Amino acid sequence: MSKGKLIIYTGCSGVGKGTIMTRLMELDDKIKLSVSCTTRDPRPGEIPDFHYHYIKKDEFEKLIAEDGFLEYAQYCDNYYGTPLAPINSWIEKGCYVFLEIEVQGAMQVMKKRPDALSIFVLPPSLEELEKRLRNRGTEDEETILKRLSCAEEEMSYAKHYQYQVLNDDVERAVKEILDIIRK
Repeated sequence: MSKGKLIIYTGCSGVGKGTIMTRLMELDDKIKLSVSCTTRDPRPGEIPDFHYHYIKKDEFEKLIAEDGFLEYAQYCDNYYGTPLAPINSWIEKGCYVFLEIEVQGAMQVMKKRPDALSIFVLPPSLEELEKRLRNRGTEDEETILKRLSCAEEEMSYAKHYQYQVLNDDVERAVKEILDIIRK
């Protein structure tokens, strides 16, 4: 059995990463999504240990000290990090392991793991991104404005990724990502 592949998967909040990821996992059972840890509170509808491992700040900092993360970062006043053990296990089993992480973490992983593929998902426009964030109905106005401000900064990093995928149509974006990982 051949070894799997680590895939760094980034895009701004609201760009459709989750929708694309759900579709990818429906189409190929070798595609796995690494579940990150975070210190933020769950959003309505999120399931603990499926969407994130929700932990307290002191627990997160203990894992940092124990070198238990592939990467971690602070984003919008919360910690996010990728636990290392499940990733290594899936790669050994020949899976495509997606790390859905923000740009700070992605830059760390690119340095640590130059063998990883990197994909940045882009919105058709900032106006469309704002529309998607508002239509989600999960954040207040202040949070939406903060996320839009972060989005502009994040998109400036897209050039550091091996691939940029425009999410103007989910099925087209899914096909493009499948083509990339199977090359």
